[in-house]
This record gives sequence, structure tokens and C-alpha cells, in this order.
Amino acid sequence: MEKKVGATLQSIDDIWKLLPDDVGKRIQQDRDIMSEHIQEIRLRVLSPLFVKTNKGRYFLTDGQKNWIVTNRHIKEAVEKLGGYSLYAFEEELRQGYLTVSGGHRVGFCGRAVLEAGKVKTLRQVSSLNIRIAGEVIGCGEQWIPYLLENNSLCHTLIVSPPGCGKTTLLRDMIRCFSYGVNGMENYNVGVVDERGEIAAMKDGVPQMDIGPCTDVQENCPKAEGMVFLLRSMTPDIIAVDELGKEADFVGVEELLHAGVTLISTVHGNDMEGLLKNKKMQKMIGQMENGRILFLSKKCGTGTVEQIWDTQGKKHYERGLKP
Repeated sequence: MEKKVGATLQSIDDIWKLLPDDVGKRIQQDRDIMSEHIQEIRLRVLSPLFVKTNKGRYFLTDGQKNWIVTNRHIKEAVEKLGGYSLYAFEEELRQGYLTVSGGHRVGFCGRAVLEAGKVKTLRQVSSLNIRIAGEVIGCGEQWIPYLLENNSLCHTLIVSPPGCGKTTLLRDMIRCFSYGVNGMENYNVGVVDERGEIAAMKDGVPQMDIGPCTDVQENCPKAEGMVFLLRSMTPDIIAVDELGKEADFVGVEELLHAGVTLISTVHGNDMEGLLKNKKMQKMIGQMENGRILFLSKKCGTGTVEQIWDTQGKKHYERGLKP
């Protein structure tokens, strides 16, 4: 199957709408950058405009000088993101990020405003990091056979540090199960898309290819979303991104008792580190048939380094023959 790498033209158009006009035009003037797949655009006040692609990192210039981001650029970008009203996304500012149309994620840094010792919101935003959502159609297909045992689908955890392609791989696995690739049956997949990064829904329509048998519960806490899908949609699989909160594991426990297969991403580096987390250790112990994929970006984003089962047996290691 043909692979589609990086962001689509439509999703890139969404990005230009978020940026100050002169920032977007400056990036689009750079032929090298536009010929590659943009992964990040960073705006830091009184610092050079920065773009990261799949092939390099660039500080943009204006002739012989760096192209400098000003307070005006930051203010204009924040106004566009907030619909010209900061109150429209107070919660997103409190969390430090906002997911926008197309599944792109914008991170913020600035002066924290505290209330009762907790961050209430951010003021005086000084940095923006726009992470471009991208599909890699087909990147999950070769790993599907490792997730089956006696023709039954195993619970699956996709583990890596940030920026190694967990969500991209999760999305394509959802697509694979929903379509039923390589002669496999179709599965009904329920997706809890708490931050809108998996399906990138717009007016109720997924902007990413997640398959025809997929139902999406968007903008909902993972624990509540899992229970909602269990009760209303009778899924074969429930997929969630970035398990971590106490409540997430409560939702997973109900899911496992219901006999539904879990596919999720988790932050981590290796099996030893993963098992140091008591909640994670308990969850893995409840998975009779489970697989754990560890990713890196040593050979590009989404490199699968190892695949283990939940009984401690290694099924795959990059560079070793089966």
C-alpha cells in the first residue's frame, strides 16, 4: 500500500491561517522547507523564526540577518488561536497547549497565573510551538501480525519518549483494524480522542483516515470516554492516546473486564522504566494477552525497537533476524 508521509496540503493550509501573515509568507518563500515535510514551527519573542522538517532544522533569515519574531507576531498568533478572545481558550492556556483544526497541537509558554497554588492560565505568552499533525498511511501494517495470538487481537501499548511517533502509529493501526487490511476482518474501533489529535474531527468528520468502522468520542476525558463507548457503541477495540492519569487506569480496568481490546500509547523508555510505575505494572499484569511496542527515532520517527508480550517474552528486536 502506498505510504503518505507528513502533513497533507489541506492541513498545512490550516497552519497558515493561524500564523501572522508575514510569518506564513516568509516560511512559504523558502523552497527547501516547502519541499520537505514540516514538523514544527516555533515562534519565540525576539528570537529567530525556527522551522523543523523531516530533514533538518532551520533558522530563517532576512537577507544576511535572522528573521526575528516580535511581540506583535506572538500577540497576533495568540489572538487568532483564541478567536480574538483569550477567554475562549482559558482552559487550553491553563494546560499549556491547544489542539486546532487538522489535529495540529500548539504549545504555549508565558507567565503563569496561579490560583490556590495551581496554574489558572497563562499571560504574556512568549513562545509558541506549532506541531504539525501528519499521517503515515501504512506505517502500522507490518506490525499487525505481532499483535495477534492464535488469530485473536492482543491488548497493545505503544511506548516511547515524546516525539517518536506514538500517535502516528496508533492512528494507522486504528485504520488497519477498521478497514481490515491484508485479509483481516473489520473491527469496530472506538476512539477516545481527548485532545483531538487522533482523528482531527472537523464538523463531525475525521480529517485523518481512521477507517470506516471507527467511532470517535472527541473532547472527552479518557476514563469517561471509554465507559461511554463501552455502554453505547459495543466496540471490539477501544483506542486512547497517552494513558497517565489515575482516572485513566480506572477506565482501562472496566474496559478489560468487559472483554474489549485496548490499544493505547504511553510515555516511557523501556520495560524496566515502565514497570516502575505501579499503576502501569498493575494494568500490564491484568493483560493476559498483551503486546508492548517500544519506539525510538533512531531510523526516523516511529522506529519500532522492540516488541514484548506482557508475560516478559520478546517477540521482536530491530536489527535481529526472527
